[in-house]
Amino acid sequence: MSAVTDAVRVTAPGNPIGRSIRDSLVVAKRNLIRMGRIPEVIIFGLIQPIMFVVLFSYVFGGSMDIGGSTSPQVYREFLMAGIFAQTVTFATAGAGAGIAEDMHKGLIDRFRSLPMARGAVLTGRTLADMVQTALTLLVLAVVALLVGWRTHTSIGEVLGAFGLLLLTGYAFTWIGALIGLSVRTPEAATSGGLVWLFPVTFVSNAFVDSSNMTPWLRHIADWNPFSATVQACRELFGNPGVSTSDAWPMQHPVWASLIYSVLIIVFFRTLAVRKYRSAAA
Repeated sequence: MSAVTDAVRVTAPGNPIGRSIRDSLVVAKRNLIRMGRIPEVIIFGLIQPIMFVVLFSYVFGGSMDIGGSTSPQVYREFLMAGIFAQTVTFATAGAGAGIAEDMHKGLIDRFRSLPMARGAVLTGRTLADMVQTALTLLVLAVVALLVGWRTHTSIGEVLGAFGLLLLTGYAFTWIGALIGLSVRTPEAATSGGLVWLFPVTFVSNAFVDSSNMTPWLRHIADWNPFSATVQACRELFGNPGVSTSDAWPMQHPVWASLIYSVLIIVFFRTLAVRKYRSAAA
């Protein structure tokens, strides 16, 4: 095995960027194959957002005031952008647990023996998680259509909204990666990946109109990166819930969502790769 590894090291491509991309795709493929062999992970990952859609739609559908309307249909269209965004951000917990499990089982030591870019292990994992998130969004969109959700814009704008959702989900998985590298067990990574997500997703405009909140809480919700993605999706879907806030992210939600996502990726990827290198040293 050592001889084979040494031979691969010698023949490894010299271009660091090309090698990093190649290694990341190899690791992503490995994780996708692994996910396919554990279908219950995908199934349970689909059940939770479907339950949120059904419960929120039918339990709260007739009691929420959205733009002066308490129509269940209006609330369903208002709700779905929030459910979509919550689903992609909750993938953070799975990403953190997966990386923590790889660390716990000593997989990092195995990767150290290979001539691969240090950041490829984490990049590959987050890319695989993004593919799984895309599958979840597809199924969730079908369920949403069945309960009455509709879009009122062009196909390009709808696809743009889903693109923003995937970018946000990818950004948040880097937070999960850092958590997974910072704890000792997958269980701790799961708990650590969820405990901060609840205030982020609920102190937002996802499930209620933020204008109904107290002023200080509304200010937090309007500047919440999660709220920017939700508001951007509502605008791109043509769904009710246009914000009356003067906060810049609510006035320019698409740009705000893009900027927030890029900043999160850059910041947390840098920290996660640095943590990975120190753990593998």
